[in-house]
Amino acid sequence: MAEIEISVFQRQCWDRRIGDQATLVRETQALEVERNAAQATIHWLFTTQQARVKLERLYPCNSA
Repeated sequence: MAEIEISVFQRQCWDRRIGDQATLVRETQALEVERNAAQATIHWLFTTQQARVKLERLYPCNSA
């Protein structure tokens, strides 16, 4: 999920050169407040079970 949020930030405010760290922090915080206020959610395109099948190599099921 972190990768998805980073992608959103990349598209919305990190798509240009930002002159200093203070501006970066301020813009990032503003976007975070906006997304939290909107209660932004992730709309998954597959179920957990489908993900386990597709990503079994990365996330093996530990059923012992």
